[in-house]
Amino acid sequence: MLALLPEEVVAGLTLEEKASLTSGSSFWFTQGVSRAGIPEVLLTDGPHGVRKQRGGADHVGLADSVPATCFPPAVALGSTFDPDLLERVGVALGEEAAAEGVGVLLGPGINIKRSPLCGRNFEYLSEDPFVSGVLGAALVRGLQSQGVGASLKHFAANNQEADRMRVSADVDERPLREIYLRGFQRVVTEAEPWTLMCSYNKINGTYASQNRWLLTDVLRGEWGFTGLVMSDWGAVDDRVAGVAAGLDLEMPSSEGRTDAEVVAAVRDGSLAEAALDLAATRVVDLVQKALRRDGHDSGGSHRVEGAGYDVDAHHALAREVAARSVVLLENDGILPLAPTTRVAVIGAFAAQPRYQGAGSSLINPTRLDTALDGMREHAAEGTVTYAAGFVLGDTDPAAAAAQTGEELVREAVAAAAASDVAVLFLGLPAELESEGFDRADIELPAEQVALLGAVADANPRVVVVLSNGGVVRLGEVADRSAAVVEGWLLGQAGGTAVADVLYGAVNPSGRLAETIPHRLQDSPAYLDFPGERGHVRYGEGLFVGYRWYDARDLDVAHPFGHGLSYTTFEHSGLSVTPDAEGLAVSVTVTNTGERDGREVVQVYTGLASSDVARPPRELKAFGSVALAAGESRVVELRVSRADLACWDIRAGAWVVEGGSYAVEVGASSRDIRGSETVAVVGDEVAMPLTLESSLDEVMADPEAAQLVREGLSRFLDDPDMVKLIGSAPVGRILGFPGTGVVPAEVGARLERLNAERGLT
Repeated sequence: MLALLPEEVVAGLTLEEKASLTSGSSFWFTQGVSRAGIPEVLLTDGPHGVRKQRGGADHVGLADSVPATCFPPAVALGSTFDPDLLERVGVALGEEAAAEGVGVLLGPGINIKRSPLCGRNFEYLSEDPFVSGVLGAALVRGLQSQGVGASLKHFAANNQEADRMRVSADVDERPLREIYLRGFQRVVTEAEPWTLMCSYNKINGTYASQNRWLLTDVLRGEWGFTGLVMSDWGAVDDRVAGVAAGLDLEMPSSEGRTDAEVVAAVRDGSLAEAALDLAATRVVDLVQKALRRDGHDSGGSHRVEGAGYDVDAHHALAREVAARSVVLLENDGILPLAPTTRVAVIGAFAAQPRYQGAGSSLINPTRLDTALDGMREHAAEGTVTYAAGFVLGDTDPAAAAAQTGEELVREAVAAAAASDVAVLFLGLPAELESEGFDRADIELPAEQVALLGAVADANPRVVVVLSNGGVVRLGEVADRSAAVVEGWLLGQAGGTAVADVLYGAVNPSGRLAETIPHRLQDSPAYLDFPGERGHVRYGEGLFVGYRWYDARDLDVAHPFGHGLSYTTFEHSGLSVTPDAEGLAVSVTVTNTGERDGREVVQVYTGLASSDVARPPRELKAFGSVALAAGESRVVELRVSRADLACWDIRAGAWVVEGGSYAVEVGASSRDIRGSETVAVVGDEVAMPLTLESSLDEVMADPEAAQLVREGLSRFLDDPDMVKLIGSAPVGRILGFPGTGVVPAEVGARLERLNAERGLT
């Protein structure tokens, strides 16, 4: 089969065989055609580990899986702001997937964090499409370098779990393009994923799985995607409509039911056989890619003979990445801890880590570190004590009954009072956030907040370490603690990674890839989430995440891009040079402290004089630099011209608007260290002029102005009148008594002018 082109293979198949290729054979395998030498290919969940099921699949595909390295989920990876690091994670995922005979790993997920309530936010990278696109492309490159396909998901506008299999995400054109599709566009065009997974939801009334505009016009026509489009598991509403729209593979198997529907549709002429041929060809192409990795013709569905991976090395990488993901939110100098400091470790998460989210991404780790063990490794003997403080839902019932909540709190308070520092591990239990449902609020459990108050009363030297897949309100946490460490969900090595940061073996360098608001009510989608009666209106438009908070000048608990270090950094010598490709930005970064550390340099742009609504600033470049104490280095970054463009709804295209752009460099969206203003030449956008064009639009065009000037002279001579009627359609004004012209004749002249210019 490898010797033939995919279309040649498909040409030799029967109609029934072609239809069977475009749906699964079971829960995790594509359909093969043994007569034609087409094997099955194994698809399995990611995105932060290989979740290959043991034995047969259960009815929802969540049975026990083989051991694999559980890397930090995307919520943590996003905080690294480091595509090179994520590419290394992708390589490791590819090595493990290849060792297990996996053809496609289902990930990464790059959906935008529209609301902090989305139950699946832990699987997504950021509230910002630039961060999501850059980091998502890095994961895809790493994974596919090992001959394992990625499945970029969930395409598109899948930003909630509530009613996720039916809800229509009703999004205006600009936010859809600039926020919700832009990250996908970057990954598709830069990393060329083998596959893309369409989402469950509808987009403006049409299911993603049968949305031709999305799957064919945009994805293939505009972006040049050549890979395979598969459905999310159970996302197909109408298989025939899906094939016609550009859906190549339905998963999982329908046991032949929808295959028969496709065959019948081709035979009765309601589905063009060419559409089915195209889908089958893409499936064969995917199979051939999997075979080439294996180096033989037995398919991508079996364990590769002799292949393997270094379990210890991958665990070490998971620990390195987890430490780089930790965000130090607040610190009054209490951190890092000295080995001789007497520390009371409090909170069940320290001994029972919450290290990943629930649902389809659940990994069976090769090992599991705890923060308690990690801290004891760093600390002098006898300096660390432990008190659970509260009980987690997965605790053994008999053990939980041994102590009441009040007894656990008293034990924690006593431990804190007898120590120099109390390190309190708080967070969200697994039952509060998962795939399949959204969170009800952004609060920590009340018993944990009460425990914090009791511990802080006994010893105000409190360090809070958070374990959570979505942001939480920090009110009491910030008020009652000396330091706050955002630990997210950090994967199987997260416990020791947190200990590395707490004791200063690793200087924290993580940065927030999403804003932490003071209140849920301040968040952009608060009034439009999760919608009603099968529709969710994206009423905040472009203003998602920091774009919203900055535009409204709302105070936040911690801004996008924020993160502290155990050292300090200075930015100086900012230089911005525009050129044909965009902007060349350079800045000198100096480590002004006494510890080695890593700084994340962020470049934002804004155009205050824009003709369309824009946020005050948008992230357009970032880079991290490791500096020894006292060291300086010039960091050079590029803002591509394409990233300066906004979507012009008139032209239906990306357009760079000319003007004076503010280019800001800083350590967060609210910590700007330097700014320059540069002139950017805009794209020429010629729009056809008609009688529906406004007076202002027509008069701005010298040739068109001449066509209407005679009839409108009595209006144009009065500046106040021009101001009054400038936004009115010129045809309406020409229709007023006394103009002396026939509007239709002027309209015909405008049409001829448009034709001369090649505008229709």
